Amino acid sequence: MKLDKRITLLMVLFSLLICVLCFGTVNAISNDTPPSFEEKFTEAGYKSVEVAIKEFENHFKCDVKLPETLPSISFTHQYGIFFEDKNYNLNDSLEIRFVNKDISNNIYKIDIRPLENKLDFKDKLNLNGKEYTLQDGAKAIYFEHQLFNFFVFEKNNLQYMLGIYNKVANEVTPETFVLIANSI
Repeated sequence: MKLDKRITLLMVLFSLLICVLCFGTVNAISNDTPPSFEEKFTEAGYKSVEVAIKEFENHFKCDVKLPETLPSISFTHQYGIFFEDKNYNLNDSLEIRFVNKDISNNIYKIDIRPLENKLDFKDKLNLNGKEYTLQDGAKAIYFEHQLFNFFVFEKNNLQYMLGIYNKVANEVTPETFVLIANSI
């Protein structure tokens, strides 16, 4: 009987030892915090608008003019990124993104590319698009897409594509886009 008690006691102690070894204290690394709102954009390659514009201008030897008018929705941050297509030299573009840290639906973007690499959107007129005329006589196309509604036009040897997140598109109408485009 004493042998059974000793075996039982040894088994209990052995089990406790295993539990202590397996379930020891785990210390978290103190800088294991998620990136801030701003850091997420930086990690994705976004920079200040000024730096991104300079990269685009230096690459294409041109001047970029941004619209002076913005949509009437609020933004807390603006970022820019120059995409350089090193493989084909066809998809080089500049993207300016306006966002609101507190209102995630407030997203507005401006994509700019040289006319020699412009995208063709004439087929959008046959679908759900509509054509508009700007003050200088230039034609623009407005169309709705999956996530954004777009307004595309050409000015100063560049193609501009203004986009508004479709969840706030009722606040930024095609007529608003005309005003924005005319402000360049």
